[in-house]
Amino acid sequence: MTINMAAFEVGETLSTTEWSFTTDTAGPDAQTTPGVYQFFIDLNVLATGDVYIFRIYEKVFAAGTQRLVWKAVVSGAQNEPVLVTPTLILGHGWDLTGVKVSGTDRLIQVSTRSIT
Repeated sequence: MTINMAAFEVGETLSTTEWSFTTDTAGPDAQTTPGVYQFFIDLNVLATGDVYIFRIYEKVFAAGTQRLVWKAVVSGAQNEPVLVTPTLILGHGWDLTGVKVSGTDRLIQVSTRSIT
């Protein structure tokens, strides 16, 4: 068992297009590397009027359809600026995405940590 503190690390300026933090492209995409994953999302740049949505997707079956398994809606300046997702066992076709709903485009940094 290996702990990887930086399976994926990316900073992306989010706008109104849902963005994949695992491929750094418009998403969601489908990562298939199995493991136990947790995502650390730095929200220190959010300000009054900003609303962002972060989503984690996964397939139940390898040949199945990718579906939403977790979602967080965050708004305004954050008292606790790092959003930490639940730890999830992923591997059939997963992704973490983010999108701006309102406010200013902001650079959001994400660290994906894994046990594989």
